[in-house]
Amino acid sequence: MKEEGSEMSEDEERENTTDLGAPCGSTGSSKTRGSNGDSPSSSSASFPDQVLENVLDNVLHFLTSRKDRNSVSLVCKSWYHTESLTRSDLFIGNCYSLSPARAIERFRKVRSVVLKGKPRFADFNMVPPNWGAHSGRWISAMAGAYPWLERLCLKRMSVTDGDLTVLADGVPGFRELLLICCEGFGPAGLAVIASKCRQLRVLDLIDDDVLEDDVDWLSCFPETSTCLESLTFDCVESPVDFDVLERLVARSPFLKKLKLNRHISIGQLQRLMLQAPQLTHLGTGPFGLTEAAQGDHEVNLTSAFASCRSLIGLSGFREIEPDYLPAISPICANLTELNFSYANITSEQLRSVILHCHKLQNFWVLDSVRDEGLQAVASTCKDLRELRVFPMDASEDSEVLVSDIGLAAISEGCRKLRSILYFCQHMTNAAVVTMSKNCQELVVFRLCIMGRHLPDHITGEPMDEGFGAIVMNCKRLTRLAVSGLLTDKAFAYIGKYGKLVRTLSVAFAGNSDMALRYVLEGCPKLQKLEIRDSPFGDEALLSGLHHYYNMRFLWMSDCKLTLRGCKEVAERMPHMVVELFGERTKEENDDSVETLYMYRSLAGPRDDAPPFVAIL
Repeated sequence: MKEEGSEMSEDEERENTTDLGAPCGSTGSSKTRGSNGDSPSSSSASFPDQVLENVLDNVLHFLTSRKDRNSVSLVCKSWYHTESLTRSDLFIGNCYSLSPARAIERFRKVRSVVLKGKPRFADFNMVPPNWGAHSGRWISAMAGAYPWLERLCLKRMSVTDGDLTVLADGVPGFRELLLICCEGFGPAGLAVIASKCRQLRVLDLIDDDVLEDDVDWLSCFPETSTCLESLTFDCVESPVDFDVLERLVARSPFLKKLKLNRHISIGQLQRLMLQAPQLTHLGTGPFGLTEAAQGDHEVNLTSAFASCRSLIGLSGFREIEPDYLPAISPICANLTELNFSYANITSEQLRSVILHCHKLQNFWVLDSVRDEGLQAVASTCKDLRELRVFPMDASEDSEVLVSDIGLAAISEGCRKLRSILYFCQHMTNAAVVTMSKNCQELVVFRLCIMGRHLPDHITGEPMDEGFGAIVMNCKRLTRLAVSGLLTDKAFAYIGKYGKLVRTLSVAFAGNSDMALRYVLEGCPKLQKLEIRDSPFGDEALLSGLHHYYNMRFLWMSDCKLTLRGCKEVAERMPHMVVELFGERTKEENDDSVETLYMYRSLAGPRDDAPPFVAIL
């Protein structure tokens, strides 16, 4: 199942390139002035300024929140300059929002970079292949400017083996590489990273589309003891040499996190666990007698789990054999993270495990556990902070497995809940209102009622009051996904009460353009807005002109936009990049627009757009 360091200030990102030297409206100065307005002598001015700069430099090293750092950078020119030189973690939410040269010019001492590419809808195959988000220019620039770079996280980007080679050659002390939902690279690129980055601590490949070839990349790690602390390769489809993997694990004494792919048998899993009893997080790979496990003999997983007393996170369980589930019982009492999102298990099978997981904080599961399984979670996991319930069958006519009953049970039993993603077929306003009252610390609420325009399945009313209660009662809410039958009234609630909402996802909802207008005029913190299959047209789009420069992006697909309306936005907001694509958009005599993706950028329109993308 698919599913994120410091960010450039929003005000600075909105500046013209020529104003990079200081934030807009800056009134401070690195020089003080005498009472007569003249500059004092250098001997009398430079000393106190240098002292203040040294003090500020030392203070900012303790400031890790990118929100706080963004605020500090806007105080005056001196603070702006000092903050730039002391920022070590850089977060860029859109690789097209600025150029690598501009980022490097401002931030000279960066050691960690998080860089995102494609829009989030790429996870749902709604972004066409070869859309862009190539990492090459960024990696080349960073390898040349940041030889001390230690950590790089790329998400939804195209990464080639050549890019990984440039990274390994240019950054000899590189330590952490995380590739999330990326594509274009294969074992050959991983081999270069493993062989040349001798201080590598983290290599995490998460939900990537990895090319297949015969390169034995695991054998390229140092033959002596390694620095590895985390190795995740569950998305790699190519088989690996188990003997090489076992020796690698054995000579990695600091390894805490290991997530295996589907080619590791259950007997091999046991051998690896015995080699690494210090593991804190384990991805099991297959969890049963698969074809690869036919040669395994005398498998005693219970003793293997008993030897790993430090395990607090467990995932994997692909091709699960439920009879093996009791084997994890020795470590259930210590688990804080449990991911069953690939495991087709029943409520009874879940109950045998979950009743021992009193410390659980993060839990992912398939809806195959039904409402009864969620009731067991609610009765046991009182410290639960995050819950994700994924559909085993996402079709609109699938069997009802989880519903308002399960949601209400979770809200009553798990009062510390902060984040929930819940796919279901049936829901009621009463259940959502109950959750809003019981779980008022919610920061993330994503309710996905599968099917179009489904009302409260008991009363037949729209789901307006349920979502209205969420934004009214959950004062800390920053991320919201709405679904079901929703009228403009629900969006009026969001605009009135959702003052901290930063990310809003909408599907099959709303009556008119007023719905979107309520949101764009009422949610001052809104950063990311994703809309699909909703009746919003040009009037709704134009109602947000006052706010788009404050947002990271707007996505609208299968709405009622026209080319004329999109062109008007592009003309009136020259610093926004307006991209159009989709089958309807390419039809010469059709003024309708299938997909609009609009984002702010200091670099202007990108130069690597494929032919099917029209940039206005």
